[in-house]
Amino acid sequence: MTFSRRALALLAPLLGGCSPARLANALTPSSGYALRDGLRYAPGPRGLLDLYEPKDARATAPLVVFFYGGGWQSGERGDYRFAAEALTSLGYAVAISDYTLMPGGAWPRFLQDGAAALQWVADGPGAGRPLVTMGHSAGAFIALALATDPRWLGRARRDALSGAIGLAGPYAFQPEEPEYVATFAAAPGGRAMAAPDADADLARAPPVLLLHGLDDQTVSPERSRELAARLLRVGGRVDRVDYAGVGHVGIIAALAAPLRRVGLAAAPVQQDIARFMASLDPAAASGAA
Repeated sequence: MTFSRRALALLAPLLGGCSPARLANALTPSSGYALRDGLRYAPGPRGLLDLYEPKDARATAPLVVFFYGGGWQSGERGDYRFAAEALTSLGYAVAISDYTLMPGGAWPRFLQDGAAALQWVADGPGAGRPLVTMGHSAGAFIALALATDPRWLGRARRDALSGAIGLAGPYAFQPEEPEYVATFAAAPGGRAMAAPDADADLARAPPVLLLHGLDDQTVSPERSRELAARLLRVGGRVDRVDYAGVGHVGIIAALAAPLRRVGLAAAPVQQDIARFMASLDPAAASGAA
């Protein structure tokens, strides 16, 4: 039994039939941050984001724009309060954005939504702050695409990003399932590629942190290794961490306060994120007053 299944099996009896995300949220502290929910960054039911501000943080605290996973098929911003709490407890502000899902969210719609959310944040609550993109699984694809490929944000705004963090992202693959073939049909060659083709574009990407569980049966750790190798070849800065015994869900579950507090967060995801953020700019990486 991998970490994710073991941890969820131990916690499941506490809240009956709740989903894992709702279970984690129910056991996550609601203090220590202020939440502004349902902020509109674009028209439509999916054009909303939630903004979490740590209490007593500096106005220049870094802001992390987080995109959740779900295979581009599912997900709600409110399900990831536990992830926001893990980041606000480190002193960072967090925006968690919805985006258009399949089938309407075919490539490049979900990337355009992600870019619109990030641009809204950059022009509003993120103005004057270090901005870092972050995501899990399909959300990691979005976060790394925004940070590496200037098509989505424009070159100047992409170059202004401070960093990007990916958890278990499928950064490059050839879709085979019919629904994913249709989703990426308009992409060049029908392939799912987060990073740009041009090395010159990739070389200007901000520092990147790639985290992956070695027991991930959904997205192979090879996807993180491949992206890291390409970033290194073009002279980019990338930190990569593999976690033994951690699966696809476990890597994001490791951020949940109940797992951290009872010692079930076998992967030190929160600590590794904190170290990476501090390395970007030690003076700015801590949002604590």
